Amino acid sequence: MIRFTNPILAACCLVLIGSANWPARTSKAATPNIVFILVDDLGYGDLGCYGQKLIQTPRLDQMAAEGMRFTDFYAGSTVCAPSRSVLMTGQHMGHTHVRGNAGGPDMSKQSLRSEDVTVAEVLKDAGYQTALCGKWGLGDDTLGGREGLPRRQGFDFFYGYLNQVHAHNYYPEFLWRNETKSPLRNVVQRNDKSYGGFTGGWATKKVDYSHDLIADEALGFIKRSAENKDKPFFLYLSLTIPHANNEGTRGTGDGQEVPDYGPYADKDWSNPDKGQAAMITRMDADVGRLLDLLDELQISKDTVVMFSSDNGPHDEGGHNTERFDPAGPLQGMKRDLFEGGIRVPFIVRWPGTTPAGTTSSHIGYFGDLMASAAELAGVRCPEKTDSASFVPTITGNAAEQAKHDYLYWEFYERGGKQAVRAGNWKAIRIPMRTGKTQLYDLSQDIGETENLADKHPDIVKRMEAMMTEAHTPHPNWQAR
Repeated sequence: MIRFTNPILAACCLVLIGSANWPARTSKAATPNIVFILVDDLGYGDLGCYGQKLIQTPRLDQMAAEGMRFTDFYAGSTVCAPSRSVLMTGQHMGHTHVRGNAGGPDMSKQSLRSEDVTVAEVLKDAGYQTALCGKWGLGDDTLGGREGLPRRQGFDFFYGYLNQVHAHNYYPEFLWRNETKSPLRNVVQRNDKSYGGFTGGWATKKVDYSHDLIADEALGFIKRSAENKDKPFFLYLSLTIPHANNEGTRGTGDGQEVPDYGPYADKDWSNPDKGQAAMITRMDADVGRLLDLLDELQISKDTVVMFSSDNGPHDEGGHNTERFDPAGPLQGMKRDLFEGGIRVPFIVRWPGTTPAGTTSSHIGYFGDLMASAAELAGVRCPEKTDSASFVPTITGNAAEQAKHDYLYWEFYERGGKQAVRAGNWKAIRIPMRTGKTQLYDLSQDIGETENLADKHPDIVKRMEAMMTEAHTPHPNWQAR
């Protein structure tokens, strides 16, 4: 749900949304390149610019200094696949097709369908060159998931992982190049548990580190795309760092796979702790490589770069989460609907357009990429989305920013739960639809420590009505 606080803006938006003949822009200068960098299981407090003290992230800190850092931005969900479904479709968890990690043999439940419209499709139709490098998780090559393959969902080029359990292993035996397996030199010890037809494992011979290969492919796509000066490009760089190799954790006790420990090699820490820190710092350096390439190609001013994480921090790699305090001031982690599970870093850099060194408290979420990308490309946002463009904010026009009435999440594991944020109020109901609702005032209690439900029954009732309005039942998704 979206409301417009500026009446002039409201009229303009209604005209644009209703105009079937609004043409795409024809000049590349008027349509910026778009790079969306998504990392995996990075916490709100894992970056220096968000308060991290032990892990070094100089390039992302620099990106924040050169652009805009959001304080109140949210992932689509608290786990991988549904969060990415929200990002790609612009529909929140009560509407999007993929609402959980399926966990069974039928991958169609975790795959986008032909009727689902993605950000990549919208941008491709607007004349963009499109690529996904990294982890997909919304379509597979077997067991009912082929409709969701990246190149059937708007991407011209794909390199990386399809199955998310495959993506646990940083030293896999192959990665996908479009629809073809590209063999690597690693040797993998498999476990005996299949997920969606895929058996996870860990490498006994480690040669090719997937993160490095994916980063290199992304830079290669940018170089190739920059040569075509008549078409802008969209790169979805979906890195797997710092997600743990869960199977590796169970098999070896250390799921934080990285070629070396870098600046943390001599720390008096456990190896999983060193690995966790080294993975984040390695990722940070590759974000820096990408920004440097844009500068080198002299296209930085023509390229808006966005950085975020798919959900809150994990506790699955054998590392000590208390050492790094990855959620910062927030309560909860991955699989929680407390702030620590869903509030994520969001940084935007667009030199010459986004005001440098600024901080925004605009309340947005992954679903807003759809409307934002459409506005940047000069085309209509698809119908049936829960998306509000944040372009006014990142272009320094915050007074014109449309705001959501509320943001909504639901989660189907552990008996299920729901959450809604409306302004400064946050409500969580566990179990979903039937449990007692908790209420927090985030303006006074960012850590969600004081449940105010008994003091404000009227607000609880209003928040529960929002939950009811937002939830559309889906036959594939039942609380378990």
